[in-house]
Amino acid sequence: MIGNYDFDVVVIGGGPGGYVAAIKAAQCGKRTAVIEKGSFGGTCLNVGCIPTKALVKTVSVFDTIKRSQEFGIEGIDTSAVRVSMEKLQARKQKIVKQLVGGVGALLKGNKVAVLKGAASFVDSHTVKTGDKTITSEYFIIATGSEAFMPGFIKYEGDTKIITSTEALDLAVVPESMNIIGGGVIGIEFAYIFAHLGCKVTVLELMDHILPMVDTDVSDLARKTLEKAGVVFETGARVKAVRDLSVIYEKDGREQSLAATLTLMAVGRVPYTKGLNVEGIGIELNKTAIKTGPDMRTNISNIFAIGDVNGVSMLAHTASHEGLVAVANILGESQTMSYDAVPACIYMEPEIASIGLTEQQAREKYGDVKVGRFPMSANGKSLIEGEKSGMMKVILDANLGEILGVHLFAVHATDMIAEIAVAMKLEATAEEVIHAIHPHPTVSEAVGEAFMAAYDKAIHAL
Repeated sequence: MIGNYDFDVVVIGGGPGGYVAAIKAAQCGKRTAVIEKGSFGGTCLNVGCIPTKALVKTVSVFDTIKRSQEFGIEGIDTSAVRVSMEKLQARKQKIVKQLVGGVGALLKGNKVAVLKGAASFVDSHTVKTGDKTITSEYFIIATGSEAFMPGFIKYEGDTKIITSTEALDLAVVPESMNIIGGGVIGIEFAYIFAHLGCKVTVLELMDHILPMVDTDVSDLARKTLEKAGVVFETGARVKAVRDLSVIYEKDGREQSLAATLTLMAVGRVPYTKGLNVEGIGIELNKTAIKTGPDMRTNISNIFAIGDVNGVSMLAHTASHEGLVAVANILGESQTMSYDAVPACIYMEPEIASIGLTEQQAREKYGDVKVGRFPMSANGKSLIEGEKSGMMKVILDANLGEILGVHLFAVHATDMIAEIAVAMKLEATAEEVIHAIHPHPTVSEAVGEAFMAAYDKAIHAL
């Protein structure tokens, strides 16, 4: 019956999970199609990772220019330096357009059929898109996510609420902004707009920001942002957004805080609208499509990858899940492990983490060793003009197994890849210590942090 299907593999969604899965399936000889109703690249490329980092880069350059005298540069009137939001937006769009076009070229070059439109399941081997009916032996759902608007918050009057999508397209810098949510999205936008001159307040329900990051690092990040003018209201339970004000409860009393705009940054939720997944019997875990470690749903020929399965909402996770799904379609037996997925937060300095926090490691393993190394003792960080960061490693005390690493440093998002490889290969702390790191680099501090776990750091007391 295989020959009676239009395709061997149909991928629904052309984001970083979907297009990678489609290309890999085609490279492996499968007749492959991808259905996409918008632009290729999904949230990440169009309204997420890439445009956000384009803004971060401009802000970083802007801040460096304002600090230029620290680097011995004269003749610049730093009080006159400003950011043109029009030119910033044009640069951002140019980058996005180039990358979106690149994805399209890759799909075409790998002979992946492209179908534009939304998809809806008819049965486990059939979808409709527009006026077309498409059949396939296998389907990979990669429809991504959308911004979450909490139902427990009341919205009253002319609220001026925006999500990260609208925040990326602002033509002018608002005078003030309330950001609801102190996670990755909220913190990156707090960094961006505070450095552009906006008065930013972050309201976070928990008692600390960036709950996925070790508290030693998140505390340093908070101090860095506070120096840029960001105000934090932690332990704040938001109850309503009323016109221009956020109404929240803190320390047992209700408070109100007004701002020009309110950015809702409490996360994202899987997007399954119009797919008819429940109609054909696909099981859900709340709003996410339920999958096993092989990325299969409860219907054996249908897989779900990326944000839509709700496990790890990161672009690089989605891409790897796509490779795992295709491998299993090809008859291999691969599973997805989420124990060593790096996460990155873009500000200056950068934040990168992988594995467990110290608290999580102590709860799970009991006896652990912790190593810390201050970036103020790293030559390259001083050269770069950044000395406020640190590197922290958490190890199993008995085996030297790497349980978690948390970096707050220049180039942290690039350096975390070394740890990802080490953890994948089950390298011990001793093996990382004996890997020679070049000098002068920020990466030298990685080895120092591991040595510090054994009280053997060379360049710190």
